[in-house]
Amino acid sequence: RPNVFGELLWILISPSKAMEDAVNGALNDSAHPDVTLHMHMMSNRWMQPMSFFRWIVAVTVLLFGSLSMSVAQASHISSTMHNNNWAVLVCTSRFWFNYRHMANTLSLYRTVKRLGIPDERIILMLADDMACNSRNNYPAQVFNNENHQINLYGDNVEVDYRGYEVTVENFLRVLTGRHETAVPRSKRLLSDEGSHILLYMTGHGGDQFLKFQDSEELQSHDLADAVKQMKEKHRFKELLIMVDTCQAATLFSQLHSPGVLAIGSSMKGENSYSHHLDSDIGVSVVDRFTFYTLTFFEKLNIYSNASLSSLFDSYNPSFLMSTAYYRVDLYLRPLNEVPVTNFFGSVMKTIPVDSPYESFSDEDFVSPQVETRLDLKGGEASQHVLRAAVNHEDKINSSFMKEKHCSHHLWWKHLQDKLDETDADTVVKLGLITMAMVLGFSTWLSAWRCKVAKSHISMH
Repeated sequence: RPNVFGELLWILISPSKAMEDAVNGALNDSAHPDVTLHMHMMSNRWMQPMSFFRWIVAVTVLLFGSLSMSVAQASHISSTMHNNNWAVLVCTSRFWFNYRHMANTLSLYRTVKRLGIPDERIILMLADDMACNSRNNYPAQVFNNENHQINLYGDNVEVDYRGYEVTVENFLRVLTGRHETAVPRSKRLLSDEGSHILLYMTGHGGDQFLKFQDSEELQSHDLADAVKQMKEKHRFKELLIMVDTCQAATLFSQLHSPGVLAIGSSMKGENSYSHHLDSDIGVSVVDRFTFYTLTFFEKLNIYSNASLSSLFDSYNPSFLMSTAYYRVDLYLRPLNEVPVTNFFGSVMKTIPVDSPYESFSDEDFVSPQVETRLDLKGGEASQHVLRAAVNHEDKINSSFMKEKHCSHHLWWKHLQDKLDETDADTVVKLGLITMAMVLGFSTWLSAWRCKVAKSHISMH
């Protein structure tokens, strides 16, 4: 509340009008020189301590303002915890010679599903059906490698928008949530302020545009405006935009919304190239940028701790034949601390607790586990190993309980915990009430000292 704090600060440091009138009135009259000197001394005696006291209160106001804003920010961050992941995967090209763009999208689709994102949280947009094309030597199949080991178009692919449904309008409607009433839930991006969203797009592009169906274009300002609307409508917590197209970096030039991370396959003036040709299919089956992205992810599973920085470092310009571009100025966290599964994997729902169940004592918390495990059937050697494991667990639980009990004796820790649990608005209201009381006491003290000063003046 900078306006409120500013006004309070102006009131607190402004000089007392009554005190000034009393002193100036005495000094301007034709008083005896001794009286004049005495008034100067009184002015220094009464006004300087009062000014010092007001400065103390002013500093307190500023400190509380900083604290309340910090608590409000921390409360907002904690209230929007990352609790779900979504993926929007878009192939914008049609025609047989763009086979690789569909393979790119289906490859990312298979990757995010393998890492745990379910179909109900994936929006898949394919501008053409290469699997059923009459020129396909492998009907109902799509491959991204010439060994033909993995069919990307298996029996569990759920395409949400296909063919002529893949338009700029429908794409922007998916991002912003502005659908017609007849659109089913399965074709909607039902994200919230706790969502991490992966937006992957592949096709043909140029300087600040991406072509859809070879008939219309998505401009960079269209994408930026859609992302801005998503942020204002609390449709995501963090957004990763990945684009595999020529001059992909230019598509991010208009982005200004916080929490957005962008990566493109090429810089301005650079092309994005295909990786290899499949002689049986007759066309290229995957692009270089997507191929090396898949190479990175095929080494991972849902429990891997690989970071986004390791993903970005894996792109070699000599292999890509272009320069991968990253825009990180809108992203608030260091990339080496963000696992790739924050966008490409699942999020397990957990209920955070800070204490064990109150109905159990410290002994009950450990003893049942010990008794149960010692009752297991097994040989003497296994019993010995089991007892050693249980003793080790007892030590860990004992140290944990001691640390927990000691922490309650630290008043600062207790105060910090209370601030974390308290709503930011409640803290601000209590602070404003406290400042009002301090301001009232300051005003009363100023009036009392002014009265004392006037009584001294009347005596002289």
